[in-house]
Amino acid sequence: MPSTGYLLAALTTILVVTFALRALPFAVLEPLRASTFMTFLARYMPVGVMVVLVVYTLKDVSLTSGWRGFPEAVALLVTVAVHLWRRNALLSIVVGTALYVLLVNTVLA
Repeated sequence: MPSTGYLLAALTTILVVTFALRALPFAVLEPLRASTFMTFLARYMPVGVMVVLVVYTLKDVSLTSGWRGFPEAVALLVTVAVHLWRRNALLSIVVGTALYVLLVNTVLA
């Protein structure tokens, strides 16, 4: 059984590290708000992430065999149209996903 001093030292270390890890983001937040790099990331990162997701989603779509690619193309176009119309990412994703599932289950069934 460890001594009382050892246990107190371990608990103190755990307390200090935990507090530091939780306080660190708040300590560096203020300098980051004025950063041009963070402003750039806040503006372009969401679009970049969505482009990566779209490319990853569509990379295995075969456009040469029958109706393959049709549900993906229609759902993608509708998703973009709904987003440009309403500017609501959640609505766009839900409508596009629902349309894709409907088309896959009817056109390719």
